[in-house]
Amino acid sequence: MSSTSETTKKALHAMSALQDLEQLLDEIKNKPLSKSLPESLPSEIPVSVEGIRKRLAFLLAKTDQDFPYLSGKQQFSDVSRLEGNIENYIGMSMVPTGVIGPVSVLGSMAKGDFYIPLATSEGSLLASYHRGARACYLAGGATSVCLIDGVQRSPVFKFDNLGNLGTFLVWIISQLEEFRRITESASRYAKLIDMKSNIEGNHLILTFEYHTGDASGQNMVTICTDAICQYIIHNAPVQPQFWFIESNFSGDKKATSQSFANVRGKKVTAEITLPQKIVHDVLKTSPEAMAEYWRSSTIGTIQSGSIGAQGHYANGLTALFIATGQDVACVSEASVGITRMELTADGGLYVSVTLPNLIVGTVGGGTALPTQKECLELIGCAGAGKTRKFAEICGALVLAGEISIAAALSAGRFTAAHQKFGRKR
Repeated sequence: MSSTSETTKKALHAMSALQDLEQLLDEIKNKPLSKSLPESLPSEIPVSVEGIRKRLAFLLAKTDQDFPYLSGKQQFSDVSRLEGNIENYIGMSMVPTGVIGPVSVLGSMAKGDFYIPLATSEGSLLASYHRGARACYLAGGATSVCLIDGVQRSPVFKFDNLGNLGTFLVWIISQLEEFRRITESASRYAKLIDMKSNIEGNHLILTFEYHTGDASGQNMVTICTDAICQYIIHNAPVQPQFWFIESNFSGDKKATSQSFANVRGKKVTAEITLPQKIVHDVLKTSPEAMAEYWRSSTIGTIQSGSIGAQGHYANGLTALFIATGQDVACVSEASVGITRMELTADGGLYVSVTLPNLIVGTVGGGTALPTQKECLELIGCAGAGKTRKFAEICGALVLAGEISIAAALSAGRFTAAHQKFGRKR
């Protein structure tokens, strides 16, 4: 996503508002090139009751966090807490949840080592992400920064001719400050930050972009946009023939070409440089092989017509979304992104990931449900003021996953890993 100078200023202002920008840049420049691995998270094949006990005890010692619902010590029975989350309720679908880490992150909000919960039924997934996290930790940790955020809703208005559409649009442009006032009266948290127009024949699409605080924001922006549209219909000098609250233009729950022309949710970029020794010892391959695999796979991605070029963002994001109560369908847009790998002058490997459509929240939706709240608490991201931190952790997680899968494929170990971890015995 390229940015106008004004958008860039907003992004830098947002970063500097969170902490001193010079301090952050200095921390990134002086990040340690390597770290010693701490006490290892207990891991095992196959799964056992004793292994579960050891991991829960390990996490309690490391994070001072207990998991009564995840561990099964406490049963969920207050179904009134599901109000607003589901209709026609009959029971719970139990998805296995594991943990990887530590994932070491340096960001504008996320700083430190995190044990990340992932919910999935795909064998080998956690083993792969855990290996990538180990390589990143030994290399000094991942830099991951949430650059800018915004969530859109795009109503469409139809007119009988372009003349009436033009009259309508001229009036619309003059009402932006009124639209901001309406937004603030419709929501305690939403802020209208921009409005764009797109004309196609006698159709006018208006895209309203909002900050949505610590919520992922889809419902919030719908309510605010509807309030704006009601004002438009009652006050515009020209009436449309009809209008709809969403034109299917905003990119909601879709991978679209808008991904790199705009931000939807939060734009996060993460990077790391892996020394040659870590690539050899932990990932069992070489920087040259990984860089060559990345080049070849990117050509394949281009030929397939994919939006973006990455290995498997959806794997880690889906598992994290399920564990933490996110809107899982938003993975369809959140998993669009760019992975880059290239050799460094000293023979190491530079890796970066960029996610322009990360729709996440730490309040609202399913984030307050029992196990989902426990998973957010595990990474220090439950409640208000934590969404940018959560987004930066997402970036580091995706980076670890891209590193591990590229290593396995470049070394010819991809099939063996799935045979080892992903099959019933």
